Amino acid sequence: MSTFRKHVIQPILDCWSLLVGLKITGKYFCKPQVTVHYPRQVIDDENLSTYGGHVELIGKPKDPAMPKCISCMMCVTNCPSKCLKLVKQKAPKPTPEEEAAMKAAEEAGEKVVKPKAPKNPAKFTYDYTLCSLCGTCIDNCPVKSLKFSNNIYWVASSREEMNIDLIARLKEQATQVSASAPKAKAQKAEAEKEA
Repeated sequence: MSTFRKHVIQPILDCWSLLVGLKITGKYFCKPQVTVHYPRQVIDDENLSTYGGHVELIGKPKDPAMPKCISCMMCVTNCPSKCLKLVKQKAPKPTPEEEAAMKAAEEAGEKVVKPKAPKNPAKFTYDYTLCSLCGTCIDNCPVKSLKFSNNIYWVASSREEMNIDLIARLKEQATQVSASAPKAKAQKAEAEKEA
């Protein structure tokens, strides 16, 4: 019985496996090409939105240069790769006049309110060489201040360039957007004049 299985049944099973594989290959062979040949073609905006590159900060709607981050440290705590480093801002030192007013209020028996530290981070760095792009930091952010970058053309030539200062990058992006906004408005106004 084992020779029958070895010489008859096994070759039939092998051929069946081959036919299933050829069916899948033939299905994708007849579909249009998905690969983009970079120097001759560029990727359309629809596919750019689905790309997930390195992690970056999201700015506030009214002030795009200021991060939405509240320095809660959830991203740093939950990162399995330990690639994020966040430094909270310290509370500002009160001026001598404010110290005198706080002392006077304390002596009078009033409740003294000391200045609180701003919620936005003082420093936020990201080491892309350690990141596994798991998205845990993005999922655990309570204010949704992190996202994946859509920049597919970003290139680094050394490891030092892959240590990214996320706050500086956010400010740079905000200045680029604000610089391109007047040009877009001017082009729109010219198009309306021509119409």
